[in-house]
Amino acid sequence: MSRRTSVLIAGLAVLAATPAAAQEKPGFKDTPILPGGGNWHVHDSDRPYPAVVTPAAQPGGAPSDAIVLFDGRSLDAWTAQRKLWPVANGVLTVPTRASSGGENALISKQSFGDVQLHLEFRSPNPPTKSSQDRGNSGIWFMQRYEIQILDGYQNPTYADGTVGGIYGWKPPLVNPSRKPGEWQSYDIVFERPRFAADGKLLRPAYITAFLNGVLVQNHQAMLGTTNWRHVAEYTAHADALPIQLQDHDSPVSFRNIWVRPLPEAAIAQDLPGDRK
Repeated sequence: MSRRTSVLIAGLAVLAATPAAAQEKPGFKDTPILPGGGNWHVHDSDRPYPAVVTPAAQPGGAPSDAIVLFDGRSLDAWTAQRKLWPVANGVLTVPTRASSGGENALISKQSFGDVQLHLEFRSPNPPTKSSQDRGNSGIWFMQRYEIQILDGYQNPTYADGTVGGIYGWKPPLVNPSRKPGEWQSYDIVFERPRFAADGKLLRPAYITAFLNGVLVQNHQAMLGTTNWRHVAEYTAHADALPIQLQDHDSPVSFRNIWVRPLPEAAIAQDLPGDRK
């Protein structure tokens, strides 16, 4: 090996050992400033990188930063109006009201505000009854704001009460229901309402929802606390409250429930001066 070759190899080794942090960061500082109050240049080399989150090995599984509410075994994350729902073979099922002694919603012990939620549910098979009495349950964010669970397969009912609907307000954009007895999935982003100190509503709650991978609600504003046969209205409340699964006296089953609390940066993109 020549002396020139050995010097070149030594130089390459030094470069390879140089820490990435010591190298020039990719990006620019001579580009225009972006709007929104963050003082970041376009392609800014100093703008913070997003946190790394490890996705689940299987689609629909909980990512590394999720809070698992039901993993097929434990109900430690829940309480109930009367008694906990039974778990068998990794599945959680709404018990009959006769066995519970009355209405018996399941309520998360932890409180949440803005969240991403994943939940899988199954309507009973063979189906019994019809309309609102067939496979009825619901996801109540902050124990107030409901997106409907119902057997929506060839089951006529009022449009704002079918599966994928914001109950009593907005029907789903489409009905992608599976047959009774087949597992279905919800992926939902819920943005809590914002209230002023005097209780005045500053910003309504919003829901974006995918049912079985199909968009059924697209950043849809909510009218207020879900109500039956009345128009919903807002009443000021805390910034974090439990998630509730509804008991409608139908043996709907659940599995694989997890949430990710969302930072303000995920919500405030439409507020002046709050882009991050």
